[in-house]
Amino acid sequence: MTNMFKKVLTGCIAFCCLTGSTGVLAQDKIVDQIIAVVGSNIIMKSDIEGMYMQNQAQGVTTEGDMKCEILENFLVEKLLLAEAELDTTIIVTPSQINQTMDERMQYFIKNLGSEQAVEKYFQKSIAGVKADLEEVIRNQHMTSQMRRKIIDKVSVTPAEVRYKYRNMEKEKVPMVEAQVEYAQISVFPSITLEEENEIKSRLREFKKRVEDGESFSTLAVLYSEDPGSAANGGELGYLGRAQLDPAYAATAFNLKEGRVSNVVRSEYGYHIIQLVGRRGEQINTRHILIMPKPSPEAREKADNSLDSLASIIRKGKITFETAALHYSADKNSRNGGGIAINPYTMSSKWKNEELEPNVSKVLAGMKDNEISDPFSSVDENQRLVYRIVKLISRLKEHRANLQEDYQYLHDLYLQEKQEESINKWVSEQQSKTYIHIDDTYMNCNFKFKGWKK
Repeated sequence: MTNMFKKVLTGCIAFCCLTGSTGVLAQDKIVDQIIAVVGSNIIMKSDIEGMYMQNQAQGVTTEGDMKCEILENFLVEKLLLAEAELDTTIIVTPSQINQTMDERMQYFIKNLGSEQAVEKYFQKSIAGVKADLEEVIRNQHMTSQMRRKIIDKVSVTPAEVRYKYRNMEKEKVPMVEAQVEYAQISVFPSITLEEENEIKSRLREFKKRVEDGESFSTLAVLYSEDPGSAANGGELGYLGRAQLDPAYAATAFNLKEGRVSNVVRSEYGYHIIQLVGRRGEQINTRHILIMPKPSPEAREKADNSLDSLASIIRKGKITFETAALHYSADKNSRNGGGIAINPYTMSSKWKNEELEPNVSKVLAGMKDNEISDPFSSVDENQRLVYRIVKLISRLKEHRANLQEDYQYLHDLYLQEKQEESINKWVSEQQSKTYIHIDDTYMNCNFKFKGWKK
């Protein structure tokens, strides 16, 4: 159930979050000292050394002096933080901190294996790691809001995009990777009543075992089919109602702490839920998920029905778009003629690595406007689904042009203007803010010259 909660949290961000201001990742043997002061905020030697060691461990390389680059990144962040602390419109609530804290801790536990492994890795208790994280998370929210405020009014007009493109040297026009556009019709194999009743019976048995004294967490590890939470005893961390499946949320928010729900059906399958804790408008729950498995007969029926539909479309008796509207089970694409929208870019274009593997394999051998035979794959919720697809277009790797890649060029230029806006702001703020850098770093070749005063 990885996609039940629409969160994007990369490993780099999650681990880097422990390096700022607190020196959490720094080695004990480092003799700490203040390297720089920006306003009322300080940068410690341990901050720089901790990030440097992390970069080395991840194989990060640079053409310049890495420690100088790390320091400048911290200087920019501290400059943003100094201004954010003076801005009364920038507010970070305890709820925001708690939510991010839980996301980070869940990430650590998932990737390191257990709370004990997290404590061993950071050489601190969980409470200690959280204590170090609290200020870092607050500062990250502050600087993030400050960045957004700086670039909030930056925009790009179509005329600017055209002018920028037409005045760009040919060899500097960016390359666009090969992409495809496709439409789909999806059908879920039906689930028998017997299968549903068997799942409900198993979950009722698990509920009784918990009420008789067994550990919900242990049962979740052993039996839950949610790969995102099973290893963590079924625990999801603190989430708001909007971050949960509606049916799941409706039941979970009405539970009392420690109580286990009756069987709940969501888009992902069947669950029992235990409320772990409540913080304002967020709850932490454990769950055991069992996903219904269609019978071989149901799978064959889904395959045959799509095969017949594909044949009718090929004969021109119905258009693919009309068939998608009336027969596709994919609510995200059926109202748009079946055109699949890429969740990473919100466009209809897909790079090969962004496609579900079976979809990619089928599209690779197709021509424009060709309709595939039925095939099985999984949807974004890891449910078995049968599809037929129509290849709309295939774009080879090419230099960007206004006709095919306007949105790509627009976003690229917008990012450039946003970066220019941030750079201008940094340069202006340097002259207004107290900044002191230790002599050991005065020979750094910084991007922004105003650090040295």
